[in-house]
Amino acid sequence: MVADPGIVASGHAARVVSALGDARIEIHLTTEVRVNPDSDMVARGAALAAPLRIDSIVAVGGGSSLDLAKGINFLLTNGGTMADYRGYGKASTPLLPMIGIPTTAGTGSEAQSYAVIADAATHMKMACGDPTAAFRVAILDPDLTASAPRAVTAVAGFDAIAHAIETSVTTRRTALSDLVAERAWTLLEGAYQRVLSAPDDAEARAAMMLGAHLAGMAIEQSMLGAAHACANPLTARFNVMHGLALAILLPHVVRWNGPVVSHRYADLLGPDRRSLDPAGALAQRLEEMTSAAGLRLTLRDAGVTAEAIPELAGLAAQQWTGAFNPRPFDASGAEQIYRAAF
Repeated sequence: MVADPGIVASGHAARVVSALGDARIEIHLTTEVRVNPDSDMVARGAALAAPLRIDSIVAVGGGSSLDLAKGINFLLTNGGTMADYRGYGKASTPLLPMIGIPTTAGTGSEAQSYAVIADAATHMKMACGDPTAAFRVAILDPDLTASAPRAVTAVAGFDAIAHAIETSVTTRRTALSDLVAERAWTLLEGAYQRVLSAPDDAEARAAMMLGAHLAGMAIEQSMLGAAHACANPLTARFNVMHGLALAILLPHVVRWNGPVVSHRYADLLGPDRRSLDPAGALAQRLEEMTSAAGLRLTLRDAGVTAEAIPELAGLAAQQWTGAFNPRPFDASGAEQIYRAAF
């Protein structure tokens, strides 16, 4: 079982261990989980699990715990290093069955067949996917999110919001991804500020968890875009939390994409809020949400320097997700987005 120290402290891990013990299932727990798990962390986890001859994996926690569990599974079943699995379908042996129990409404990793793992040397994120890397079972219990601090709820929630927005407009979107992404956005927009201002609102927590899960489902069909491509170098270079980076960048990406996909942004706004500038209206709504959450609104506030923007833009242009952005995305486009967000 993979669970971070905070999940152990909250008592959630003990509940899972107790339930499995009652079923006479032997469980081995690793708590070496950190935000943005990297390839070294995965290798250590696989080395720990290898002599135990395990037959399945349970992941309890946020996206870091869920992605780490997938990464360990890749190495445990197929050997090598995480870099060997960058891309999709490179596992020659099926991965062990897994159960995912998210405790945040954020990444939607429990709905995806990808593990997002940072390269320990470069700190850049690698998307490593395989059909058998999907969780066999995902248990969505919104009560588990109640133990998360408000700041974690805010940044994790914005990750889910970014997933819903970006999957709605990519070049790879499908009728299915449109359906689940629009539903995800409706749930998340309606619940995000409520869950932050009224943490005991059970309906808001349920809406956030289901919205994050549906947005994760949409990624499987649609992939992501420029906001994630620009966010990853900020985490690698300046250690900006992923959800915070998205909160800063997403409104500017929406405006930048507006000339190409304003009709899709109009669909997300709905008939009651259509305007002559759907991208501007949606970006303004996103900024209202980040402001209500108390998230910093500029890259400068997050500690990014203007001198680093050209380097960041070059790194963003190399990110896989940028290839699916509806407006052709390159280093020049990334620099425009960074400067607008600065």
